[in-house]
Amino acid sequence: MLCRYLTHPQIIVDPALDVPRWHLSDAGKARIAALAASGALQGTTRVISSDETKALETAQPLADALGLRLEVRPAMHENDRSATGFLPPAEFEKTADRFFAAPETSVRGWERAADAQARILQEVSDCLAQPSQPRQPSQPSQGDTLFVGHGGVGTLLWCALAGKPISRAHDQGPGGGGNVFAFTWRPRAVLTGWQPMERLSAG
Repeated sequence: MLCRYLTHPQIIVDPALDVPRWHLSDAGKARIAALAASGALQGTTRVISSDETKALETAQPLADALGLRLEVRPAMHENDRSATGFLPPAEFEKTADRFFAAPETSVRGWERAADAQARILQEVSDCLAQPSQPRQPSQPSQGDTLFVGHGGVGTLLWCALAGKPISRAHDQGPGGGGNVFAFTWRPRAVLTGWQPMERLSAG
């Protein structure tokens, strides 16, 4: 079984809203619409998402295009940054650097990277230990699984699956998100690094 982890694409940065309730921008929505229409995810029989708004707005169109019921897992959320709330971009980047560099430390009250990694790894494990629930009896129950979430915990998941120490060197990089990597669970291994989701359509 092939698994993929996809991060939400570009968002509208709105300091007036709690970060988990931010929405996709028009550019982000267009990228998801193109992926949904491309047929690149044929063979996917499960779509599992964080409950943050930007993740749901990424996952729901993909699940709809595949005729699948979207599974929502609140514990797949991004690393908890509620202690600081919104930070200006330069300040956020510096704090994120510290988050990855000191995984056993709570940086400015943020969830520790080590804890966020354990959480996302447990969520993936729990999801894959449970059978999928097809929307229609005629739908196959075995196929690829798509997890939809966030860059921070996605990077922590990649590090765990690859057997690498936590490091921002493995982050998805700039560009606003919308990247994907593939992995297997048994045996546990990453198959790719981060790639723009448009690479899926290119084969």
